[in-house]
Amino acid sequence: MKPARLSIARVNALSREDFIARFGAVYEHSPWVAGEACDSRPFADCDALAQAMQQTVLRAGRSRQLELLRSHPKLGARLALTVLSQSEQAGAGIRSASPAERAELAALNQAYECSFGFPFILAVRNASLREILASCRSRVGASPEAEFDEALRQVFRIAGFRLADLC
Repeated sequence: MKPARLSIARVNALSREDFIARFGAVYEHSPWVAGEACDSRPFADCDALAQAMQQTVLRAGRSRQLELLRSHPKLGARLALTVLSQSEQAGAGIRSASPAERAELAALNQAYECSFGFPFILAVRNASLREILASCRSRVGASPEAEFDEALRQVFRIAGFRLADLC
């Protein structure tokens, strides 16, 4: 069950602890993003909150950004996923992929991670399994710099979807 959306006034009134509890999972396994963005309150609206969180990541430096990218699960992996990741992957049809599709995704994930040092990241909400596989096929050949930037863009898209559900 999704938590109820909060008005921006309620978001701004949350204690620091409650703010982190509410928004700490927006960036996968990285509650530090919510903790640092909390200091930017008050927010004019949810978009301002999203911008503050994104700016926190952009200011964090490459090492911390890489840590953030590495905290994302492999798409299609049957490992323990966060509740949010489970829902997002199930909605994209990953859980119901055929054995051949699952094998291709696993091989692409492996090739991608070997090339870039972090898992393939894609905002899968509203994406089909076919689109996910096509994206991974095309991105696995990208340059490391271009792919690092694209992975961050995808993380920001995922965060935007998650925030829209919360405020």
